Amino acid sequence: MTEDAPQMQAWILHVDLDQYVAAVEIRRRPELRGLPVVVGGSGDPTQARQVVATASYEAREYGVHSGMPLRAAYRKCPEAVFLAADHSAYDAASEEVMDTLRSFELPVEVWGWDEAFVGATTDDPVGLANDIRARVLERTELSCAVGIGDTKERAKMATGFAKPGGVYQLTAANWMPIMGERQTRELWGIGTRTAAKLAAHDLKTVAELASADPRALAQWFGPTIGPNLTQLAKGGFDTRIETEPRVAKSTSKQTTFPVDLTERDDIEAHVTEIASEVAAEAFRDGRVATHVGVTVRTASFFTRTKTGKLPAPTTDPEDVRRGALRVLERFDLDRPVRLLGVRVVLEEPT
Repeated sequence: MTEDAPQMQAWILHVDLDQYVAAVEIRRRPELRGLPVVVGGSGDPTQARQVVATASYEAREYGVHSGMPLRAAYRKCPEAVFLAADHSAYDAASEEVMDTLRSFELPVEVWGWDEAFVGATTDDPVGLANDIRARVLERTELSCAVGIGDTKERAKMATGFAKPGGVYQLTAANWMPIMGERQTRELWGIGTRTAAKLAAHDLKTVAELASADPRALAQWFGPTIGPNLTQLAKGGFDTRIETEPRVAKSTSKQTTFPVDLTERDDIEAHVTEIASEVAAEAFRDGRVATHVGVTVRTASFFTRTKTGKLPAPTTDPEDVRRGALRVLERFDLDRPVRLLGVRVVLEEPT
């Protein structure tokens, strides 16, 4: 082996399907290819309080994006094809993709319908990434981008440079030249609020955060989160591929109402109903509930979430209902309510 020969090395590849939900719909209806497609709710953009689940790249060119009200999407792109969401179809297509990834006989960690991490020891990660793209396209007719990294964080970030339908690699060697001058909010795991808090301490770029004093960060953000932020800025540290199914740490449900709720009795009744549905889901696998959270969104879109600890870990739906109502009492329900949600935090039985 010569000095310049490629070396076998452990890599993580992040596979991310392009415009996944829209792509599944286009696969079912090939005549939609090349057209702006918007998927969400019932698919009727004249109905109130429905949001975009995803939009094709053609629709995004008009400013349509996920989370936007369907009515707003229609105003931006009235010529778009609006379709109702079909979760069973997306579940089935996702299984096809994940089975295709497993056909490489490499460890696969599924992260949702449209993304997964693949671990591999290889001297040609780019070649493997292209093989993955080609096989997924051949077997499922769905396009994907693949990010390559020596950590999960770098692989995930690399995918952003690879989309749509490409391959990109971020390593310890090129991480800082590419990411150093970018804003901290571009890092996977750092949201808008955290980025704003960092900026308040004059840490605005990835390079500035990477060189920050971990002790100061621990004071500002806590002993665990603070130092971890520095590691994220340096390219992350997670190299594990967990092939077991993820066990949810919580389960939740939210309901948006066609007409705002104004009476406390109505609000309490809906919270009780949602709590019952969430409890039924939470206890299906023998898990126990430890905390209950309630989300209230008013007609002005002001949203608050409050959480309370249950008196004791429980598998009794009535405990969850009572806990949700106790949390609801902490809200000032003096404005019309547009949305209610209940979340149950779970743990394994002892």
